[in-house]
Amino acid sequence: MVFSSNIFLFLFLPAFLGLYYLTPFRHRSWVILLGSYAFYAWWRVDFLLLFVAVTLWNYVIGLGIHHSGIGTARARKWVAVGIAGDLATLGYFKYANFGVDSLNSLFVSLGYQPLELAHIILPIGISFYIFQAISYVVDVYRGDTEPTRRFVDFAAFIALFPQLIAGPVLRYKDLADQFAYRTHTLEKFGEGAIRFMQGFIKKVFIADSIAPLADSAFALSDPSTADAWLGILAYTAQLYFDFSGYSDMAIGLGLMMGFRFIENFNQPYISQSITEFWRRWHISLSSWLRDYLYIPLGGNRGGVFSTYRNLLLTMLLGGLWHGANWTFLLWGAWHGGLLAIERALGVSGAPRSFRVSRWLMTFLFVMIGWVTFRASTIGSAFEFYGAMFSFSGFELSSVYLKDIRGLNVAILALAYLIVVVMGMRDRFSWSLNGVRSTPLRVVLPTLLLPVFLMAVLKLSAESFSPFLYFQF
Repeated sequence: MVFSSNIFLFLFLPAFLGLYYLTPFRHRSWVILLGSYAFYAWWRVDFLLLFVAVTLWNYVIGLGIHHSGIGTARARKWVAVGIAGDLATLGYFKYANFGVDSLNSLFVSLGYQPLELAHIILPIGISFYIFQAISYVVDVYRGDTEPTRRFVDFAAFIALFPQLIAGPVLRYKDLADQFAYRTHTLEKFGEGAIRFMQGFIKKVFIADSIAPLADSAFALSDPSTADAWLGILAYTAQLYFDFSGYSDMAIGLGLMMGFRFIENFNQPYISQSITEFWRRWHISLSSWLRDYLYIPLGGNRGGVFSTYRNLLLTMLLGGLWHGANWTFLLWGAWHGGLLAIERALGVSGAPRSFRVSRWLMTFLFVMIGWVTFRASTIGSAFEFYGAMFSFSGFELSSVYLKDIRGLNVAILALAYLIVVVMGMRDRFSWSLNGVRSTPLRVVLPTLLLPVFLMAVLKLSAESFSPFLYFQF
């Protein structure tokens, strides 16, 4: 089940919220747990068993760490066993096919028979809930959070359906107090509804309308330079509006349930360096990689070479987390290398002034990286690069034009207008204080509602379109 579906909008969500608010507060974690399990099982019931097993495993590990005492050798054994179990689960389901395929390519090139392995289905959302489970056991070990006394609260945290499939990557220590006590007000519910509608419009009205531009360009066997640049511009916008749209919807749903999640995007395409980009893009993942990978590797404490190595390793593993493909490793290496270069040059991740040249250069670097992120193979990625930088064929090809419409291009232009306006508003602290006579909390729903209804109609008229980050 996905947020951008009629069955979610008109059946699951009203039924869940109705039951949730009719239930006394002390029992609402049970409603969250059972509702989230139903949401997950809608995809495949059998993988719900794996989900429950991972939850039980990490709950027991957390109790074992706590009873062993913070910082003791026994606690270290518990956390090592817990993380090993989590990573083994993730490794088997997400990377076994990739590992066998890579080995088979090597064996075949050497003249040996390939290995045989039944195709393993990737459980949806496993990357996100495994990372959340790891952060829980590590935080318990570090003493950053107490292990939950109520299993249902921990299980509901892991299963919390708004963020279950594609994040944000939440941490139990940030939500523990909210499971014990949270407010439910009409104002907070309304804020959540507005945020949900914003995300829905981003996904259905903008991202899905841009998608044909990107899909068609990357499917071309011989794209022109114009085809390639329009295609990567489209994918750059599509990925942002698709994923930030999901995050907005998740945050909005959390507010409707009384939870306040962390923000996951902060106008990343206005960044003036790759360092700043990763402070604004997928914030929950970048902070997770920093706190649970980069810093444990040594961070910047071991000298210049160690710092660069740790940056590169962190981004390589961050790339591999996104998918079992050499393209994601290359994407991670690209960003890790750029981060190391910026560190060597002393580039600030929080610039005080705005320079157009640095912004454009950063945006170009990000787009170059998105080519490998989108391409199915490294070979096809470099073929796409060849089209981009050959500077031959400055007109859209007839094959490409058959698959796209003027409306697609118009919405792409609208998407970038939104990116620039909202980015400049963030960068220069533009405000709307001049419209004090009409409070934004009245104007915004009035403007959003008709566009949201149009997006619902568009969704109903078109085929099913999952979120891009479901594949990760």
